[in-house]
Amino acid sequence: MISVDACSTVHRTRAYLDAIGTITPQPVRTLINTHHHGDHTFGNHLFAGATIVGHEATRAGILDWGEPKSAPFWTEVEWGDVVLEPPFLTYTESVTIWADDLRADVRHVGLPAHTTNDSIVWLPERKLLFSGDLLFNGGTPFLVQGSVAGALQVLEEVVKPLGATTIVPGHGAVAGPELIDDVLGYLRFVQEAARAGHAAGLTPLQTARDLDLGAYAGLLDPERIVGNLHRAYAELDDGPLGRRIDVAAALGDMVTYNGGRPLTCLA
Repeated sequence: MISVDACSTVHRTRAYLDAIGTITPQPVRTLINTHHHGDHTFGNHLFAGATIVGHEATRAGILDWGEPKSAPFWTEVEWGDVVLEPPFLTYTESVTIWADDLRADVRHVGLPAHTTNDSIVWLPERKLLFSGDLLFNGGTPFLVQGSVAGALQVLEEVVKPLGATTIVPGHGAVAGPELIDDVLGYLRFVQEAARAGHAAGLTPLQTARDLDLGAYAGLLDPERIVGNLHRAYAELDDGPLGRRIDVAAALGDMVTYNGGRPLTCLA
C-alpha cells in the first residue's frame, strides 16, 4: 500500500488510516510527502513501519518548520500529540515506486510553485495524477511560499503534457484535466492584477480591495488573493522565483482583507 501524503492532525490521520482499513487489511508500507506543509506531513508519525519518501528539500522544509505551534493569523487547531517525522528516503529529481506491478513515478517539479519543494505522483498506466497542492479544486490556490510564475510554468510544461485523465488534487474532490485550466486561469488573473496594481502604485492589499474576483469569489478562502498578490508583486522585478518574502506581512494583510477575522484553518 502506498499513501500520498498524511493528514494534519492526529485525529484526522487516524480517521484516514481507519478509512484505508475498510478497503484493505494491508498496511501502508510507503508514504510519499508531496511537499513540506504540515497539513500533508504532521500525521507522518502515525504510519507505523512505513518508508517515508520525499524530496530532499521537503525533508529540510519539515525540519525547518518544526512541530505545530500557535499561529496568530489562524483559527485554533487541536493538533494532538504530533511527533515530527520527516522523510528518511529522499531524492533529488525523481524516484519510481512499485506496488506489485503498478508503477508510481514521484517527480520533483523543478521550479518553485505552491512551495519550493513540490512533487507530483504520476501513475502512467492509469493516467492518474496526484498533484499535491499544485492544484486545488473548489479552493483558492495559495502561493505565498512558492511562485505564481513558477506554478504557471510547471502546470503548462510539466503537468499538462502528462495527459492525466484523473487528478487527485491537494485539496478538494477528484477531478478531470479541466482542473488544470481552471487553476491556470486563476494564476493568470493574479499576475495581471499584480501588474496593474503595481503600475498604479498600489500595495497588494489595496489592489485586492479594488479587485473584482468575479468567478473566483466563490472559491473557498478568497482572501488568499492578498497573499498571492504579495508573491506576484515580488516577481515583477525578475528576481529568483521562490525567494523569501515577508510572509507575516502577507498573512496580516489577508486578515485585514478578511475584516479582521482570523484565517480559517480546516485542519
